Amino acid sequence: MPVGARATAFVVARRSGRVAGLRIAIDALRLLDPSLDARVHHDDGADVDAGARVALVSGSARAVLTGERVALNFLGRLSGIATATRDLVRAIEPHRARIADTRKTTPGLRALEKYAVRVGGGANHRFGLDDAILIKDNHVAFAGGIRSAVERARAAAGHTVKIEVEVDSLAQLDQALALGVDLVLLDNFSIPDLTEAVRRTAGRAVLEASGGITPETAPRIAATGVDLLSAGWITHSAPALDVALDFED
Repeated sequence: MPVGARATAFVVARRSGRVAGLRIAIDALRLLDPSLDARVHHDDGADVDAGARVALVSGSARAVLTGERVALNFLGRLSGIATATRDLVRAIEPHRARIADTRKTTPGLRALEKYAVRVGGGANHRFGLDDAILIKDNHVAFAGGIRSAVERARAAAGHTVKIEVEVDSLAQLDQALALGVDLVLLDNFSIPDLTEAVRRTAGRAVLEASGGITPETAPRIAATGVDLLSAGWITHSAPALDVALDFED
């Protein structure tokens, strides 16, 4: 390849989905060639069909070829997350519940993956352990019960920190509500139990349903009246959107 040779290539979506991470992909190429020219056809948040040309890039052929895989990895990974989130959001559109992510993210990529969830129309759960207190089953076991766990957390937390408790039964829900927690995570509840949990709570706490959230199950779960449906798979297991870089002759 001649030194200084230039190349022009289209960023192409091989299957339909929602774009996320395009600017990051372009920035990855610009780290190798600051003079790279990019023309965006479909920016983050756009829904595209298979075969759509998302952007056109023109710059050093060596730089584009060197950075191609890193750029496409970012774009495909984040677009896959945005697409999976979008599909869940669409599945529950008739209901007031929202789709949320979890902290089950790729090490080093949490900020980007949670950004992709927002592009898909979802909401971000905690970014870290300091955002809020989530008391899970292991914490309850070590503390000796829900009351002890909540009281110890409340004694150590600042007045602005919210407390959420994970429960796996209606009896535990009653305990958490009696303690005045801010949120309750209903873990793997059946549809009848979710409906009963909403009735018992009567707006006293935010209810988050988790476990088995898919585009097929989400509508029935959202119809129970819960506030949030959280799904870890949209960040740790969402299939990447198939994208490619096609060079012009």
